[in-house]
Amino acid sequence: MNNQIPRRGSYAVDTRTNVVGEVMDSRGPYVQLRPPAGGREWDVPLEALRPARTREELSARVSELNRNSQLP
Repeated sequence: MNNQIPRRGSYAVDTRTNVVGEVMDSRGPYVQLRPPAGGREWDVPLEALRPARTREELSARVSELNRNSQLP
């Protein structure tokens, strides 16, 4: 991501694992991602991030919507 900190709420890919996550926060050289459908955040070094492609972001948003629709 050109070592730029992505904005909170955007989606990015951890290139070490190819997993899409929602940007929650940043601390030092790390960005915290959270699975789109919820779950535990994980730290990703800036150099291991790339912006999610449109298809990846849409898929992540659908996962989140599906999860939210099943909540009471």
